[in-house]
Amino acid sequence: MSAVTRYSNPLIAGFYPDPSIVKVAEDYYLANSTFEYLPGIPVFHSRDLVTWTQVGNVVERPGQFASAHVPTLGGAWAPTIRFRDGLFYVVVTDAMGRGMLIFTATDPAGPWSDGTIVDGVHGIDSDLAWSDEGVAHITYSGLDTTSGNPPGEHGGILQVTVDLATGARLSEPISLWSGTGLKFPEAPHLYRHGGYWYLMIAEGGTERGHGISIARGTSPSGPFTGGPTNPILSARSTSRPIQNTGHGDLVETPDGGWAIVMLGMRPTGMTQAFAAMGRETFITEARWEDDWLVAEPVILAPRPGEFVYETDFSETVVSPEWISIRRYPSEIASLTERPGSLVLHGEGTTLDDEQPVLLGYRQQHPLATASVSIDTGQGLGGISVRYDEVHHYEIEVGNGVVTARACVAGIRQEWTRELGPGSDGPVTLGLDFVAPGAMGPDGMRSGMLAGLTSDLVVLSVGTGADRIELARVDGRYLSQETAASFTGRVIGLYAVTGTVAFDSFRYAGHDE
Repeated sequence: MSAVTRYSNPLIAGFYPDPSIVKVAEDYYLANSTFEYLPGIPVFHSRDLVTWTQVGNVVERPGQFASAHVPTLGGAWAPTIRFRDGLFYVVVTDAMGRGMLIFTATDPAGPWSDGTIVDGVHGIDSDLAWSDEGVAHITYSGLDTTSGNPPGEHGGILQVTVDLATGARLSEPISLWSGTGLKFPEAPHLYRHGGYWYLMIAEGGTERGHGISIARGTSPSGPFTGGPTNPILSARSTSRPIQNTGHGDLVETPDGGWAIVMLGMRPTGMTQAFAAMGRETFITEARWEDDWLVAEPVILAPRPGEFVYETDFSETVVSPEWISIRRYPSEIASLTERPGSLVLHGEGTTLDDEQPVLLGYRQQHPLATASVSIDTGQGLGGISVRYDEVHHYEIEVGNGVVTARACVAGIRQEWTRELGPGSDGPVTLGLDFVAPGAMGPDGMRSGMLAGLTSDLVVLSVGTGADRIELARVDGRYLSQETAASFTGRVIGLYAVTGTVAFDSFRYAGHDE
């Protein structure tokens, strides 16, 4: 068992689940799920599997997805990215939207095609592989989220052959190997290695029982025989700092070795109960023994030092890491209306609504701070940390009043303060994500009980000696385990009414 890793873990921190990876010559490209957030399916590039840069998004314009009114948990589920004959492919399910789609591009940075519907195939976690004869096989998990019919029993791991140009199904679905009997076989990927075809899947559910199992056969359609040591990767029933490891994709490393990228979570607290960032991207080394894949445990290896992202909004186009809810940033945000500021126009919606006016940046570190300089004029807006419509904390300002608010599954609490004379100009609002245990002004408990949670979220107004802390809220309610959404924490700049201008934004975080 390896005690160290040459890779950073998490590999890509924050709300970046369900990774898929492809190697093209010396370049690596990785894609992730985004669910109801747009733009959808970020694409990252690396040369060494260590340093990653986002180069674009697959879904970046209206028409590619049907996300405007998709339910929470719908949208982009588990893309697979592949390359063949000069063309990049992403196969993905727009869950509760358009269905299973094939996107293509000659440049992974985009633009990508409008998306071709895979005809009559209803499933998730679709994989793409070509037989030795060049026939395209889509292998997928048999959960129907797109036909409109009531969900039935899970169909296991299924496969069809497809005309990639038209999306026409060329064969009826066949059942492949669906694991060792654990719940929810999903995330299938097919690989040709040596004399065998290998089918790698996830099973056990995306919760603590998550794991990776493998089978092999002499044809891409099987029959497949399960490996002798399944699951080949799982953190279940261990105290490892990275849990829920599964949904993996295999890739050759720059030195000719092998690695698996996968989703995992970093639950904290004394009982490892709450993962604030949700499902993130991790990596571990793998090797072949007796024609079977063997994987090392996933080792926590955070990037050292403090990470800082800050912007004065001097650009003219919103950068690709920013996301919005069921709409594109270009539909709600302007960087040219007031040069040097991000301008949002409130529509009367709040963070409880389906389409809030919100531009979001993912929280990536368990200990972090985010602040924004905001000028509301006669409007109302602020900064938030969001998991979904019913799990969010925010601090907002307008008409000389600042309000901190915590919303948890229909329970709402507010803390309000008047700013007083001379408060017409920009105001600094802040969110701090701190270690649990410190008693706050609202009587937040300390001692043994405090250590059970993930973190505390501190909501404040002002800076330096003028900083006022309005509330200190338990962070466990904005975690994967409590909110149960498939996403992660997103820090949002938002407007409720009027014109709201943000003059600067700063995020800083570390893992210690």
